[in-house]
Amino acid sequence: MSSPTSGSEPQPSAVSPQVQRVALYAVASGLTPLIPVPFLDEYALRRVREGMVRSILRERSFSPPDRTVTVLAGLHPREGSRLQQFASKTALFSLRLTWRKAYRRLATAIWVKDCVDMASVSLHHGYLLQHALERGDLDATTLATEDVPRRVHAAIDAACKELDARPVNQALRRLFAGSRLLLSELTKALESWNGAPRTPLEGEEQEVASLAERLATAMWEERGYFQSLESLYARHFQAR
Repeated sequence: MSSPTSGSEPQPSAVSPQVQRVALYAVASGLTPLIPVPFLDEYALRRVREGMVRSILRERSFSPPDRTVTVLAGLHPREGSRLQQFASKTALFSLRLTWRKAYRRLATAIWVKDCVDMASVSLHHGYLLQHALERGDLDATTLATEDVPRRVHAAIDAACKELDARPVNQALRRLFAGSRLLLSELTKALESWNGAPRTPLEGEEQEVASLAERLATAMWEERGYFQSLESLYARHFQAR
């Protein structure tokens, strides 16, 4: 990270550590919809989210059972059933041959929104999981069972649903819409998809790291938003 400089611009070094820790996982979650294979993208998203939970807990030397990790990560982060997801992707690919230009605009808009939604969910959930740990809502004892983790996850879900996420989602949309990695993968999927899993591009890790750093910096401007999120989580957790 660069050292602080004068001026009013937000500095990376001042970014909330909680946001910094989850930014990389948020970007990785946001890229899973680029896997143009129904169900495989869902599997990749679940792996990223569970990896985020394990990483956050590992920082505090916690090693909960796999089932607890699954509960905290969320069983089905995407909205809609798997059948609906499969049908929507299949329908988009079938439209490609009929209205190519209009299809491209429609599919790009849908895919970018999906990327934003998945990144936003992971960013919010990861941030609030860290907040729950800081509050002492989870410890080695409670993590050994599923009861309290379910309460924590339910409170996180409720807080995220209550707060308008547009400030964060707009920042994510700008980030992903300008990503060369995302646009390149969309172009390949729209023009030459053959049903095979995507192959990581050269320099992809560096691009993902760059996106994560820019995301963390952008979130510094929304620190008041995250304070409101913390308050909502506390209220919902106490009510359960």
